[in-house]
Amino acid sequence: MKVYDAPGIRNVAIVGHGGCGKTSLASALLFNGGAVNRLGRVEDGTTVTDFDPDEIERQISLQTAVAWAEWKKTKINLLDAPGYANFVAEARAALRVADAALVVVDAVAAIEVQTEKVWGYAEEYGLARLVVVNRMDRENASFERALESIHGSFGRTAVPIAIPVGEAKSFRGVVDLVREKALIWGEDASGKFETTDIPEAQKEAASSWREQLVEMVAESNEELMEEFFEKGTLPQEDLVKGLRQAVSAGKISPVIPASAALNAGTHVVLDAIVDLLPSPADRPPAAGTRPDSKDEVTREAANDAPLSAFVFKTMIDPHAGRITVFRVYSGTLKSDSAVHNTTRDSAERVGSLFLLRGKGQEQVAEARAGDIVAVAKLKDTQTGDTLADKGEPIVYPGMDLPEPATTFAIQPKTRGDEDKIGSAFQRLQEEDPVLRVTRDPQTHEMLLSGMGQLHIEVVVGRLRKRYKVEVDLKKPKIPYRETIKGSAEGHGRHKKQTGGHGQFGDCRIRMKPLARGEDFRFVDKIFGGSIPKTFIPAVEKGIQEARMKGFVAGYPMVDFEVELYDGQYHDVDSSEMSFKVAGSLAYKDAVAKCRPTLLEPIMGVEIAVPDEFAGSVMGDLSSRRGRPQGMEPKGHLQIVKAQVPLAEMLSYDAELTSMTGGRGSYHMEMDHYDEVPGHLQEKVVASAKAEREGVTEEE
Repeated sequence: MKVYDAPGIRNVAIVGHGGCGKTSLASALLFNGGAVNRLGRVEDGTTVTDFDPDEIERQISLQTAVAWAEWKKTKINLLDAPGYANFVAEARAALRVADAALVVVDAVAAIEVQTEKVWGYAEEYGLARLVVVNRMDRENASFERALESIHGSFGRTAVPIAIPVGEAKSFRGVVDLVREKALIWGEDASGKFETTDIPEAQKEAASSWREQLVEMVAESNEELMEEFFEKGTLPQEDLVKGLRQAVSAGKISPVIPASAALNAGTHVVLDAIVDLLPSPADRPPAAGTRPDSKDEVTREAANDAPLSAFVFKTMIDPHAGRITVFRVYSGTLKSDSAVHNTTRDSAERVGSLFLLRGKGQEQVAEARAGDIVAVAKLKDTQTGDTLADKGEPIVYPGMDLPEPATTFAIQPKTRGDEDKIGSAFQRLQEEDPVLRVTRDPQTHEMLLSGMGQLHIEVVVGRLRKRYKVEVDLKKPKIPYRETIKGSAEGHGRHKKQTGGHGQFGDCRIRMKPLARGEDFRFVDKIFGGSIPKTFIPAVEKGIQEARMKGFVAGYPMVDFEVELYDGQYHDVDSSEMSFKVAGSLAYKDAVAKCRPTLLEPIMGVEIAVPDEFAGSVMGDLSSRRGRPQGMEPKGHLQIVKAQVPLAEMLSYDAELTSMTGGRGSYHMEMDHYDEVPGHLQEKVVASAKAEREGVTEEE
């Protein structure tokens, strides 16, 4: 296998909204590049980059897949990323290590929600963008309408470098505006085409679009602008050179019509990737920090520079175990060598390096700066880690992962699976760092958090298929708490006479509320030995155990102080157990007089929505008992901040998607506890009582 240097590599993330044909386009590019001998189809489950059984079954991409092809003596690493919101973290990871984004737009639907999101990520990472208007063979396909939508969302810097010959059923080729030739494909999807003169029907449009292209290229460079004013156009050589510079600098995003299904227009896409998109050597040096001093340090994409690589993906292979996929930013990494994980400060032994083509692997002796490779069975390395020379360490910033938006409580269907579930989730989290598995200390439920219902369903499916663990999903319980609003005194006396030693403990307490968040305080105010010091901890223990069972609805009692001020004991009959019982009785006596009430968790919520939805979102939050905390603009979005009870947010993910057509996103975190309104307390109490009775009946 030939090893490529940075100038001969192109790292391209294929991104766009779900269902726009990204995986089909990747298949066509790989087929035309000779990487595979047949054109894979999503419908048949034969594409290279959708190889996971779940992807084949659902006919959608669920993870980023890497594949490579050679074109014009250049190695193209394609990162085929998912397009659905639930898997946006995968698309973000692909863009993080790419040098350019191939943004796929549906010729019928035009710009959709995720197209806007991934465009924003590409902009954030400073990536060149190439736009492919795909599925030009579909009914109602319109290049003009798609272009109008692209300009409306991303501005006039998106310029066609090719226009279609025909549309929908009559789509059969493209006019290459740079070379001023038409490329006409057959209908057999073989990729064979004829190069001809521009058909009469396209001549006027081709001339007009070429003029616009020349003007945009001239605008991107002062010298070219002068030449353009002088000559009224640009010579072919200057146009090609200027176009490449403008694309690399992000000043122009070329647009190409194509049909992956017909394998038409795809050769023009490959040419554009090689001729116009930047190589790793064209990009600015990669920036990181020294692990010891935290000083900024950079690495050039040069083979003789110190080694540095960034891990952007981990896969679990049933045979090879953990596979670590990374981009080499600088230096040369050889098979069977030692590297240092600078993120975790641990040594790693690299075995055989291999290139990935979907699930296929091809061994390679070494990987040079700019390339993307994989290795199996690293000991400690996880997604987001940096590998480097020990003597020249650098740490690249970790992955910028979105916060999970949906949480379900999970319960194994069989008791025996409880042990297996922990290790299974650990493996799944290695592959999918967005996934969170926690146990609520109050409700004792195991909670699974992800990006949405589809994400959670896929994870549960993998749990079942790979690890033979079946689980039930349900809404998580709300971890309510209880507190008091008043002060009172309480008396607890435990007296029991049996044969031999009796039991005797007597204590008097004062109870008062504390500020929210102070939990519990116990104050010993016993004077004169009315209760011996050895029994005082037992009183506190009795109160502690009783408060965890609550009073109103069985939830833990918090934010109150107990002052133990008096009591009685018996020389023979008193014991720790007697005073523990007396403490719990005193607590129950006092709490009943202290106006006990329920508290609920209040979440700090931040919702990002386009301007036009901000009003609806604010109104909806009010209906959820939310308290708006303000709104601030961020780019094209409004960030709505509010405090909302957790009980009102359990299904918010689906409802926000419905309200904003999928264009809104949010994250929330615990802020504080507050009192449940009186009219809702009765429902919570009744529900808690019914649940307790249900548990008792089962037992």
